[in-house]
Amino acid sequence: MKAITVKTVFKILILILFIGPFNACSESDIYKEEVKVSAVDVSEEYEAIDKKQLDDLQSDVSTNKVPKDLKIIKSANSRYKVKDVKKAANDIKRMAVTYNAYISDLRFENDQFKKEMRFTIKIPAMYFDSMMDSVDVVSEFTDYENITTKDVTEEYVDLQSRLSTKIEVKERYELILRKNVRTVEDILATEDKLRVIQEEIESAQGRLNYLTSKVAYSTLQIDLYEAVNFKAEPMVYNKSVWSKTKEGLVFGWGLIEAIFVGIIYIWPLVLVVAFVIGFVRYRMKRNKKM
Repeated sequence: MKAITVKTVFKILILILFIGPFNACSESDIYKEEVKVSAVDVSEEYEAIDKKQLDDLQSDVSTNKVPKDLKIIKSANSRYKVKDVKKAANDIKRMAVTYNAYISDLRFENDQFKKEMRFTIKIPAMYFDSMMDSVDVVSEFTDYENITTKDVTEEYVDLQSRLSTKIEVKERYELILRKNVRTVEDILATEDKLRVIQEEIESAQGRLNYLTSKVAYSTLQIDLYEAVNFKAEPMVYNKSVWSKTKEGLVFGWGLIEAIFVGIIYIWPLVLVVAFVIGFVRYRMKRNKKM
């Protein structure tokens, strides 16, 4: 029994000594490989992304060019609550004068709930943002501010090009009319061509002037309102003594006018009655004497 126990223990120790280092070596190698691979992957990926983003930013900066001579039509509409509509309106008028602007439209409304005033201001485009900031200062609360822009650069450049071309064509026709035209038919045909070209030139020039004006002056629509305490209209009005006296005088004078006008309308009847009364009195006096 004792021999079996020693032999068994001896086998177990040999097995442990043989398997233990192998397992320890395997676990150590696996752990080191995982840490090493993980560190390399993270480092390489971060450096690649960072470099790509940097290259993209440098490319955008080098290729991004801001266009010059843009033709932008600006407009805005806004609504503000103010403490005193009249005072705020005067402040805005002074601002408009300061920025070389002018008021093209003004409307005032007053009811039981609020006082409201609407401005339509034409202002040089260079002062558009300054005016918006200045108006915002006089308000107690901003309901909304909507700013819109319209880029008409393409249309503007196209009109300029077309206008230049049509002017050149007109000059060539005028040259032909002076030098090469001999017959009346040729003169009429050339003049008809010149008339059509001139109309097109005037149309293009008018549109160009319109766009120039819209670009040069922006439009601001500003609504100001002041909340007021609601007061219900009284059902019965109590008249003062002065009001009653005034109404009595007016009524008396109206009655006199009515009587006078009525007498004028029935003047024949008045004459007949007066004649009858006079005749009767005459007969009565005559009978008494007899």
